[in-house]
Amino acid sequence: MASFKFDLETYFNRIDYSGGTDISLNTLTDLHHAHFHAIPFENFDILLGRGIDLDPRAVFNKLVLMKRGGYCFELNGLFLHALLSLGFEARALLARVHLTGTPSGRGHQLELVSIDGKDWVVDVGFGLNSPRRPLSIEMDKPLSEDGRTIRLTDGGHFGIMFQALENGEWKDLYSFDLGYVFAPDIAYGNHYTSTHPDTFFTNSRVAGIPFTGGGITLMDRTLKITQNGRQDVQILPDSPAYLDAVTKHFGIELDAPYGDLKPMPPEEQAGE
Repeated sequence: MASFKFDLETYFNRIDYSGGTDISLNTLTDLHHAHFHAIPFENFDILLGRGIDLDPRAVFNKLVLMKRGGYCFELNGLFLHALLSLGFEARALLARVHLTGTPSGRGHQLELVSIDGKDWVVDVGFGLNSPRRPLSIEMDKPLSEDGRTIRLTDGGHFGIMFQALENGEWKDLYSFDLGYVFAPDIAYGNHYTSTHPDTFFTNSRVAGIPFTGGGITLMDRTLKITQNGRQDVQILPDSPAYLDAVTKHFGIELDAPYGDLKPMPPEEQAGE
């Protein structure tokens, strides 16, 4: 296969970006915001049995040209290639997810970006739990953003812990360290996360897209639209009309019939 050249102009059109391209924190922040708000988080290809191809050309074709979404390895992989094409000093990191209370393996990708000797963590691939802007690697300095409070803290043997403040308590989201990550490490994490029968992404339909003051999330049949602290909950039908809702709310058009999606467990089918 011929070498892949990242098409910045087409990528900028996809994320509706017309800002600066200089190597600066302002550019990084603006790009992060545009990418995060334009490309949805979703895992439908896993549930269609297609797997996740992380070849840069495949990711670009899917997320940019086909205007699909993706999950962390795709979303952050695309963002990393965009940053490198612009000349940023950036590399991938891997994290353990702590959302269930039990840490996962290193199955989440994010990025480390260095600007003028200072390091920043960047993540556009953790759904609506993603940080809304680059985070400087400083411990125990809470940051308020988009109606929530987050921080990085010492996670002990887990490394650095990313947390969010929920109901007055800090909740662990994921942990990471700054060790070098190589393509085979990412391939291992992606393969397990997208194929093992016990992982979240092989058993649940999930999608998410933020907007100013809130966002939209999908978990199997439960669609939640949150805006300015108010939440509207809808139960989607277990029928081809489900795909119409996915297109309406997330801009995702699947090139497959509804029946090709992996069936939901009985309790999700019943909307319980």
